[in-house]
Amino acid sequence: MLYLQTFLGFCITIIASIIAAWLFRVLLVRLVGHSTAKFIRTAPLTASFGMLVICMYILCAIFAPLIAPYGEAEILGGGFEPWSSTHLLGTDNLGRDVFTRLIYGARNTVGIAFLITALAFFVGTLLGLYAALKGGIIDQITSRLVDVLMAIPSLIFSLLMLTIFGTSVLSLVIVIAAIDSTRVFRIARAVALTIVHLDYIEAAKLRGERTRYLITREILPNALAPLAAEFGLRFCFVFLMISALSFLGLGLQPPTADWGSMVRDNADLISFGDITPLIPAGAIALLTIAVNFVVDWFLHKASGLKD
Repeated sequence: MLYLQTFLGFCITIIASIIAAWLFRVLLVRLVGHSTAKFIRTAPLTASFGMLVICMYILCAIFAPLIAPYGEAEILGGGFEPWSSTHLLGTDNLGRDVFTRLIYGARNTVGIAFLITALAFFVGTLLGLYAALKGGIIDQITSRLVDVLMAIPSLIFSLLMLTIFGTSVLSLVIVIAAIDSTRVFRIARAVALTIVHLDYIEAAKLRGERTRYLITREILPNALAPLAAEFGLRFCFVFLMISALSFLGLGLQPPTADWGSMVRDNADLISFGDITPLIPAGAIALLTIAVNFVVDWFLHKASGLKD
């Protein structure tokens, strides 16, 4: 009987997700302009579902103080209180409302992950395009340095750097962005190497255009599609990295709400059959899947392949 109920619940969730994705796509088509609406109509239901989930996470992050019923670090009662009308998802080990911290976790985890990804992409893309354009000794030095850094497992490297420089938010942003920028550098350089030898780049060089013009006006616009797709994938990796570090105690520090640390704080409940620790883990997995749905659609459109 339990398995049948689980199966029925899973089927209802899938059907509800499909209906919500379709309604969200219809709403987007009505809200945006004609040219954008034509593009959105081509989105499969998986991409529509991904965009819906991403928008929900963004709204939770922006309006967290209005949605959450309590303060982020407010202690309201005893530890590990069960689900109730007062505490929708119960309380954690210190008596803080789990639902409130789940909402604030969207702001902290997702917001910092986006900041790190943007910083890593700015540095990695700039260096990758510059190295591909200049070539020679500059390309060799930067590429070999990146090879050395990429040879070290990113999680171990992050743990080492955060142990040395501390676990503040600033250290977390700089360390992970520096490590992740090496991956972005390789992608940006590989894409740029297929562009820098084309005729219009040679023509721009003969006109005497500066390096900044070549990168921003000639190379970057033509490398934007694969880089934009890589941005989504990198965001997922950074997002998971922050959650893993927080679970290990070297990510976002208390009392800041973070989904990785929420799993660690409530892990003891698993022994009693309570699924509360799985909820922040599910939030992490859901956003990762949603971003990948949108990235897959974007890559398919950028490739020019027909359905």
